[in-house]
Amino acid sequence: MSGHSKWATTKHKKAAVDAARGKLFAKLIRQVEVAAREGGGDLDANPTLRTMFQKARDASVPLDTLERAIKRGTGELEGVRYEPVTYEGYAPCGVAVIVELLTDNRNRASAEVRSIFTKNGGSMAEPGAVSWQFERKGVLHVSKDADEDELTLVAADAGAEDVRDNGGSWEVVMPPADLAAVRAALEAKGWHVEDAELTMQPTTSVPITSEPDARRVLRLIDLLDEHEDVQNVYANFDIPDSLMELVAV
Repeated sequence: MSGHSKWATTKHKKAAVDAARGKLFAKLIRQVEVAAREGGGDLDANPTLRTMFQKARDASVPLDTLERAIKRGTGELEGVRYEPVTYEGYAPCGVAVIVELLTDNRNRASAEVRSIFTKNGGSMAEPGAVSWQFERKGVLHVSKDADEDELTLVAADAGAEDVRDNGGSWEVVMPPADLAAVRAALEAKGWHVEDAELTMQPTTSVPITSEPDARRVLRLIDLLDEHEDVQNVYANFDIPDSLMELVAV
């Protein structure tokens, strides 16, 4: 999935700009709050909260801000109640799309996401229509300073399933439950973990080979990603690196 990986890398670069504007901070804080509400405020006993907390800290979200988010999630502080919602649909060319949101207004969010799909050549689908084409995984991006062979060995011993060359970094893939253990093992070797996330990785792909089609697909994906309630967008397009570089500028 070279094209999809390159889009994800572009997203990470864009996220750094979003962080300066506070947009990424707001999304990460919301994720921490909901994780605390659903699984409790103890980082050791709630692996989802631990992952979201570390992701927010990696993005330099202040510690006191995260502590308040956890307290809002557990009910110790009052706040807006966000609800996790997932929508499925199709982008142009039959690309499968999963959109994960945290929203305080399900009806508004549904209408706005549907509008983005229909106005940009896509369509919403029934629950389960496309999710079977994805698997939940934990992913770490590790600095290229790490030796590939040694990284692969250490990561595998800690529970990782695969190590891939993602261009500017190594991409380490594992079952979600092993994310914290693999990260700890890699950091114990002194390797820099640039990013950690729980993601949905496609098991099948839709090849996109023309520039117009690539632009149409990426426009829809980017518009969904920019919605204030949207936390994650997953899609199974496969755009060649050369074409991705052309349309992603």
